[in-house]
Amino acid sequence: MRLVFAGTPEVAVPALDGLLASRHEVVAVVTRPDAPAGRGRMPRRSPVGERADAAGLEVLNPASPSDPDFLRRLAELEPDCCPVVAYGALLRPAALEIPRHGWVNLHFSLLPAWRGAAPVQRAVLAGDDVTGAATFRIVEELDAGPVFGMLTEEVRPRDTSGDLLRRLAVSGAELLARTMDGIESGELSPRPQPTSGVSLAPKLLVEDAQVDWSAPAMRVDRLVRACTPAPGAWTTHRGERLKLGPVVPDSNAPRLAPGELAADKRRVLVGTATDAVELTEVQQRGKRRMSAVEWARGTRPESGERVGE
Repeated sequence: MRLVFAGTPEVAVPALDGLLASRHEVVAVVTRPDAPAGRGRMPRRSPVGERADAAGLEVLNPASPSDPDFLRRLAELEPDCCPVVAYGALLRPAALEIPRHGWVNLHFSLLPAWRGAAPVQRAVLAGDDVTGAATFRIVEELDAGPVFGMLTEEVRPRDTSGDLLRRLAVSGAELLARTMDGIESGELSPRPQPTSGVSLAPKLLVEDAQVDWSAPAMRVDRLVRACTPAPGAWTTHRGERLKLGPVVPDSNAPRLAPGELAADKRRVLVGTATDAVELTEVQQRGKRRMSAVEWARGTRPESGERVGE
């Protein structure tokens, strides 16, 4: 089939690579416009755009997928299907109607669970043991289209969202390529999603990522892992924001009050409503990321000092 691939972040690159290696022809790529990045805040191509450039593909980066010039060029390309992975913009009927087999999204959840922008983060935050990926035909309602295929993936006890998403990006790329094969051969038909079991996965914002030390250690651990690497879990120390790497609950640690710090030469502990958790890495505003022990050596927490106040 002639494909126009749509995607933007790094997690979408394995799917593009998988389709480039398949029997299908990727004739162009759609990605979000270049965005400021780095210290100089210079416009930078998206990871998918960079990969498309390296492959010599035409790159379309409309400000909106409803832009008339974009729609005209998409129609000229005559795609049979448009596979999508984390493109980052809503598709309206004028775009959805162009490819003969529609737009097929690779979504990182077991639909109808976790419809929305942050399915992996929400699965980690909820403590799901199993998640997965699904391919479905895009319709106007959010992530509600009929499903072509699914795969499951274990959520490991120490997984961050980044860890889990990297695995799903690879296994999901294979699922998307198989879905394209099945659509082309006519052997694969989408099935409607169940009407029960729907849950939503809105994007986690920076304010959602502030650790509440009065919560149980298990919830603190899940929040930090769900927010790693983005938007990044954080607390405050001496009135300044302190970004946190993953924490490790320790049921054998001395009991500490919520937010109370205890540091020695080997580790840094913080109290929660239940067990203390060990900090692994931290980052103060404007400084490099460092081990929690190195940070404590420089800041020298006082006895009974707390974070998050």
